[in-house]
Amino acid sequence: MLLHELLQGKRLVLASKSPRRRELLKGLDVEFEIWDTNHDDEEPFLANLPLADVPVYLAKQKATHLADRLDDSTILITCDTIVICCNQILGKPKDEADARRILSALSNKSHTVITGVCLKSKNSERVFDVATEVHFKRLSMEEIDYYISRYKPYDKAGAYGVQEWIGYVGVERIDGSYFNVMGLPIHTLHSQLISFINSLSK
Repeated sequence: MLLHELLQGKRLVLASKSPRRRELLKGLDVEFEIWDTNHDDEEPFLANLPLADVPVYLAKQKATHLADRLDDSTILITCDTIVICCNQILGKPKDEADARRILSALSNKSHTVITGVCLKSKNSERVFDVATEVHFKRLSMEEIDYYISRYKPYDKAGAYGVQEWIGYVGVERIDGSYFNVMGLPIHTLHSQLISFINSLSK
């Protein structure tokens, strides 16, 4: 069965402030609701947690905060995306200077974008993550300053949106899911949702 058929009689909910994630989920031709959450902002995590495990950990935390709102028909999607470069997490920039620092760190290097996703129903949960390698050319300070002043990427992990100007002029190569870099690995989410819904009926 197609995903929209499997969702008959169920409520699909995306808990995210991100307009990019909403746009991508719409692309699956399914109806869904939006729950605003105050937990899209960067949250603390255990200091000894491996960097690659952080997105799934945070996605699960977001789902836990909303668990008491779930009923028997609801399937909740929560996500978290991080950028790792030189064994460090580059989060959302605090201001213009921080955005400049982050983009300078990404210049002429490859970095990893990891999105963790949690699917949660009232009595079941599934988590997964997807990693994508992104390769930036050497960015000039003129390019960095233009992008920051024009696009103000303060709500984006790694201080950039691949779908924006900086992606067109700066990204040399992407190994893996392009949509994952936007914040939602939609191909994997589609297959995981089908599998998750089918498992609920067993």
